[in-house]
Amino acid sequence: MAKRILVVEDNDLNRKLFCDVLRASGFEVEPVADGELVLNAARAFDPDLVIMDIQLPGVSGVDLITAMRRDGALREIPVLAVTAYAGKGDEDRIRDAGATGYLAKPVSIGPFMASVRGLVPA
Repeated sequence: MAKRILVVEDNDLNRKLFCDVLRASGFEVEPVADGELVLNAARAFDPDLVIMDIQLPGVSGVDLITAMRRDGALREIPVLAVTAYAGKGDEDRIRDAGATGYLAKPVSIGPFMASVRGLVPA
């Protein structure tokens, strides 16, 4: 059975790229553009991994990761945080919130897939 990945990304091009690359690699993918829908989408889709954009309109990806870690149904799901605004201390703050992995944008396909495979063993 294919591993399932929830892709949380508000940028249409990035979301499509992530989803296309993941599907081509055999993953089942559920895209989410609106941060307000993430927790319900994660409960419904039951992913093996969540790829979380940190800069979302209306809600911070860091806050969503924190909320996932407090939710009994979601707390064990690994989260790969992806952000374009990687300032000093951001990675520590994001990992402290509960992110399992971290990538700074722009993301290259090789490191992206290596991170995904490191978090979702076949």
